[in-house]
Amino acid sequence: MIEKFIKDKTDNTLIQLFRYTFVGTIAFGVDFSLLFLLTEFAGIHYLVSAAISFSLGLATNYILSITWVFNTRNVSNRYLEFIIFGIIGIVGLGMNELIIWSCTEYLHFYYLVSKIVSTVVVYLWNFFARKKLLFHSR
Repeated sequence: MIEKFIKDKTDNTLIQLFRYTFVGTIAFGVDFSLLFLLTEFAGIHYLVSAAISFSLGLATNYILSITWVFNTRNVSNRYLEFIIFGIIGIVGLGMNELIIWSCTEYLHFYYLVSKIVSTVVVYLWNFFARKKLLFHSR
């Protein structure tokens, strides 16, 4: 059973969701750490650092997703596949900002609580949009 979760290729959505959670955690670690390092130690403006770190986090997520999470690929052009993968991520980023802002400003949630709400919604958006548009079995 454990081998199916870790090693075997699969189109099972629950196993893919488990793996995607793990991959997302790694990609977030790359993004967050690089943002901190570039801003604090390299002296790069935080918005430039955020763009660079987001891009590398996205690339990390993409590479791990195509090698470990999703078994089926529907787009044969890898450049186009990455563009679509990135667009889904950018939509998720916009959703993140909107949800945090809305929950904090209108529902008067503490901003970190708003971030938790946003994380759940955006995580589900990213996974299911990518699975449906890029990696579903026909």
